[in-house]
Order: sequence, then C-alpha cells, then structure tokens
Amino acid sequence: MRVTIAEIREMKQRKEKIPMLTAYDYVTAKTVDEAGMPLILVGDSLGMVMLGYESTIPVTMEEMLHHTKAVVRGARRALIIGDMPFMTYHISVSDALRNAGRFIQEGGAQAVKLEGGEVVAEKVRRFVECGIPVMGHIGLTPQSIHQLGGFKVQGKTEEAAERLLKDACVLEEAGAFAIVLECVPAPLSKLITQRVGIPTIGIGAGPDCDGQVQVISDILGLYRDFVPKHAKQYVKLAAEIETAVANYMAEVKSVTFPTMKESYAMDESLLESLSATLSSAFKGQD
Repeated sequence: MRVTIAEIREMKQRKEKIPMLTAYDYVTAKTVDEAGMPLILVGDSLGMVMLGYESTIPVTMEEMLHHTKAVVRGARRALIIGDMPFMTYHISVSDALRNAGRFIQEGGAQAVKLEGGEVVAEKVRRFVECGIPVMGHIGLTPQSIHQLGGFKVQGKTEEAAERLLKDACVLEEAGAFAIVLECVPAPLSKLITQRVGIPTIGIGAGPDCDGQVQVISDILGLYRDFVPKHAKQYVKLAAEIETAVANYMAEVKSVTFPTMKESYAMDESLLESLSATLSSAFKGQD
C-alpha cells in the first residue's frame, strides 16, 4: 500500500519528522523507496540535474511525464508527487486542471506540486475539488527566478515575511495537504509551521519544519562544482564514479578485464566439432 496524504498529515500531528527526496528515474526511485522514503518528488529540478538546462524554466510537460512514469514504476510504497513545470498552470484554471490531471492519469503520480501562494489558490482549490492532492511551494520559487532576481533567500523583510505567512495560510485554506518552504529564514519557517495545520517541508528553511526535502544529486555528491548551502553531501559519488571508470579503462587496456570469471564457457566437444567443420570448409576453398 502506498503512503497517503492522510498519513502525511498524521505525521505532523504526532510530531514525526517527514523526509522527502527527489527522484527522476526507475532505479533511483526503487532504491529510495526500498529505503523507506515516504515521499518522492519528481521535481522540475530534473531539468538542471538530469537534462543540463541552466534553470527549471525550459522543462516541458512531456519531459516531466516521461520521468514521472519511470519513478512510479520504480517506487511501490512512497507517495509520488509530480512537479508542475513552468507555464503549465499559469494561463487558466482549466488549462492548469488539465495538466494536473495528466500527472495523475498518464504519469501515475498521486499528487502534484505547484509554486506560489495566494496567486495560485483558486487553482489549488479546483484541483482538490477534482480529487487531485496538492503540495504547495512558497519562498524561493525557482520558476520565478527572473522576477526574484536569482536564487535568493525570501522573507527577510517584514513585508515579505507577512506575505509568506499569508500565502501559507491561504494554501492551507485552499486544500493543500503540505507546503514546501524553500530558502526561508529558519525563525520564519518555525512561525509558519506553528501557524498552519498542514505539514511544512523545508529546503534551506531550518530544522523546525515538519519535514525536509533535498535533491537526490546533492546529497549523493554527484556534482562537485556546486553544492547548495542548504545541502549536505552524505557521500561523494562523483569522485567514486570517476575512480571506478578510470579503473575500468585501465583494466580493459591491460587485458585484466574481463577474465574467465566474467566470461561464458562452451562445451569442449562442441568446440572441437566446430573447429573441425571450419577446417574442412577452409580446405574445400583451397
């Protein structure tokens, strides 16, 4: 049985912290799911960490559905959340609802996530009315980086803090089952978490959120040129992968791989018969 949004809400009520990670492919989703992760986000961050885009903005609906399907096939227990990409929920409620429905019907996700507070409240309400669970996302919203002026901490002024608090309350009222708080000062995240009855999931938002989310590539150390301040590398896989690849190349060149251990044997009598047949064929050609 998959984790449900009711179970996620109950985790907040009993003050049990809620871990969440991103996943973008079958094998990663399978591994994360088997580790017991209750929530998996198929984030539009895949545009940067999987597809090499400079931001999340170029990510398309088709790309998101492609990766969501793979994650759903890999994870059997975790609740899968599809991240609605840029301009798939901005034009109209009907357009947004159609795209959200595709995540559930085509992608196999159990919920969707979208960025924004009060500005998307009507859409959140409509999604929920149609049976689509919604995770909100406020604070640093990567799809709005051009308007925000880059990847910056949000809510540092009194006005901005009040707006984030209001956005969180509006999202809860609209029916969201949880809210991601990204790059929000820890004291403000604590206040929001105390104020709303639904779980808050932080990323760069301090330890007092109800849960935490990280990009899987960041915690695995798959990128060495940039590590976000809010991320912790639990292992440095980039270096280990590079070493493994170098060792493989060296063994291929030195003919120490493969050995017979990695090869398949053949019946000797069959080989002798085949050799005799080939010898006769070559003699006939002479």
